[in-house]
Amino acid sequence: DEMMRVFKMVGKVADSEATIMIQGESGTGKELIAREIHYSSRRASGPFVSINCGAIPRDLLESNLFGHVKGSFTGAVRDSAGLFQVAEGGTFFLDEVGEMPSATQVKLLRALQEREIIPVGGTQPIKIDCRLVAATNADLEKEVAEGRFRADLFYRLNVIPIKLPHLRQRRDDIPLLVDHFLKRYAVNNPAKTVNPEAMELLMKYDWPGNVRELENVIERALILAAGGVVGPDDLPDKLRFGASHRG
Repeated sequence: DEMMRVFKMVGKVADSEATIMIQGESGTGKELIAREIHYSSRRASGPFVSINCGAIPRDLLESNLFGHVKGSFTGAVRDSAGLFQVAEGGTFFLDEVGEMPSATQVKLLRALQEREIIPVGGTQPIKIDCRLVAATNADLEKEVAEGRFRADLFYRLNVIPIKLPHLRQRRDDIPLLVDHFLKRYAVNNPAKTVNPEAMELLMKYDWPGNVRELENVIERALILAAGGVVGPDDLPDKLRFGASHRG
C-alpha cells in the first residue's frame, strides 16, 4: 500500500515541470523513483543525469554542476559544460542535496529561479532547460531550522515531496524484490529460488540498509548457495540469529 501510494504520486506528477523532492533513508531506492519520474514524463527521450552532492569534493561540486571556463582554476585547461547543460531537455537528479555547501546552495537557488547558470570563472549566463528532482536522507526541515540549509532553497526544491517508506514498513515487497534480484543475478543461468525457511528470515529482519542491503544479501547468498536453492545457511548470521549474535 505504501509503495502504491508512491507510484500513484509519481504518475500524477511525472508530466508536470514542478521540482520534486524525494525523501527517504539511505538505500530505499530514491534514484529508482527519480528514473521512474523521468521515464514517465514528456522528457523521457532526453538524458537522465545524476550527481551525488555528498560524494564530490566541495571545491569540485560547483564546476560539476555549472561548468567552468578555461583558466578559472588550476587544471581548467579548457571550457567545460556542467551537468545542468548535459541534462538539457531531460531530468537532473541531485542526490543528497542536504550535503551541498551554502555557497553552492545560493547558486542552485539562482539556477532554479532564473533558469540560467553562470559557469565557474564565467560572466555570461547560460539558459538551461531541465527538470530537477532532488533527494535527501536528512531531515531538511530540521537542517533549515538549525541554519544549515537555506530556507528559500528548501521551499523551491520541496514543491512536490515524495516520501519513501523504509523496507521494514513494506515487508510485503520483500518477496517481490527477492524475486527481482534472483532474476537479475541469474546471468545466462536459470534463476535460483529461496526456500521457505530462508524467506521467513528475510521477512523478519528489519533491513536498516533497506533495499540496497537486501540486494547485497541476495547477491552474497547466490554465491554461497551450492545448488539451485538458497537456504538459511546461505544468509548472514545477523539474519539467522538476530543482531545480538556475535562471532
